[in-house]
Amino acid sequence: MGQRYIDEVLLRLVRLFRGAVGDKFVFMDDNATCQRTLAVQDCIDNEDIQRLVWPARSPDLNPIENVWDALGRQVAGRNFSPTNKNTLIRAFTEEWDKLPQQLLDNVVQSMVRRVECFITLHGGHIPY
Repeated sequence: MGQRYIDEVLLRLVRLFRGAVGDKFVFMDDNATCQRTLAVQDCIDNEDIQRLVWPARSPDLNPIENVWDALGRQVAGRNFSPTNKNTLIRAFTEEWDKLPQQLLDNVVQSMVRRVECFITLHGGHIPY
């Protein structure tokens, strides 16, 4: 799994974005198991990718987790459930396009409160 993450994410996408952003690029992942292998760490070191230090198991602080949740609920609420990989991809793509901008804005705007709460609780679970 780590090698796939290296090939499909780090070398293919992160390297591209880092090149486009330049010196101020900082990479954030969510501490998934496949992102913490020695091979992944070696790749990040060799590619000179600056990684954001991030608490383990902290979906409350990762705004995309809230978006994935909303997207998953939209797909699950469809009249017809996806029956194979292609219809699942189509369903997620269609629902992604329907996500309201206000949802995304709200998630981003909530980050200051989330971080303040996280600090107050000394890194404990926050009620989001």
